[in-house]
Amino acid sequence: MYIMYSDESGDTGVANSPVRYFILTGMVFHEMRWNDLLESLINFRKELRDSKGLKLREEIHAEKFINRPGPLKRIPRNDRLDILKKCLDWAANEPDLNIITVRVDKVRVDKERVISDVFEKAWAVFIQRFENTLSNHNFRGPSNPDDKGFIISDNTDGKKLTALIRKMRRYNPIPNWGAMFEGGYRDIPLRNIVEDPFFKDSAHSFFHQIVDVVSYSARQIYETNNYMRKKGGRNFYKRLLPVLVTQASRSNEYGIVEI
Repeated sequence: MYIMYSDESGDTGVANSPVRYFILTGMVFHEMRWNDLLESLINFRKELRDSKGLKLREEIHAEKFINRPGPLKRIPRNDRLDILKKCLDWAANEPDLNIITVRVDKVRVDKERVISDVFEKAWAVFIQRFENTLSNHNFRGPSNPDDKGFIISDNTDGKKLTALIRKMRRYNPIPNWGAMFEGGYRDIPLRNIVEDPFFKDSAHSFFHQIVDVVSYSARQIYETNNYMRKKGGRNFYKRLLPVLVTQASRSNEYGIVEI
C-alpha cells in the first residue's frame, strides 16, 4: 500500500481571487516505510527545536510562517526561511519518498472557459496521476505486484472530494491520445485507490506540514511573493529533484502537471 499525504496552496476561486494559481501536492511512500519516516521526521523536528527554537507542537504553515508568523515571530525571519529550506532538504534526502504536483492556472481556465470547477478538475487530474503511477509501479520504495493507494488529505472540501473519488471508481472518462486512438474518451474507472480519503488537521501531522512547504515552494515557481523573490524562492522546488516523480508530466522538467 502506498500512502499519499496531500495539501494545497492557493485557492480554487476564479472571480476576485487574490491568487492566480491553485497547487495540489502529494507526498507518497509505502506503508512499510511509515514508521521509519515518522521516526526520521520526529528527529528532524527535534533538530529544528534545538537549533531554531521551533517547538514540536508548533505548526509549520509555510505562507503564514513567512508573512504572518504570529507567536512564531520570536524566530527571526531568516531562520524561518531556513526552516522551510531544511524541510525541503529533509524530503529530498529520504530515498523512499515521492512528490507529485498539479498546477491550475485559473486565469487561463477563466479565459478559455474549459473548467467550470477548479477544485474538481485539479483533484481529478491529481487522483489520476496517483492512479497511473501506482499502475506503472513508478513510485520509489518497496514494491508489491498488487500495491494499492490511500489518500490522507489536509482539511479541504471533504464531502466533495469523497464524492469525486466515488464517481471516478464508477465512471472516469480519460481523453484518448497517441497513434492508436483518434480523439474521444475511454472510460477507465479507478482500480488502485482504496477507501474514501481520510482527512487530518495539519496542525497534528508532521507529514502534512512537510507537504505544505512543498506545495508552497511549487507555487513560488509561478507566483513568487516579494520576500521569496529576493531570497531565490522561485528555485526552492528544485531542491526536491531527487524525489520528484518526473514521469507525471513529460512537458515539465520537474514533472509538474500544468493545467
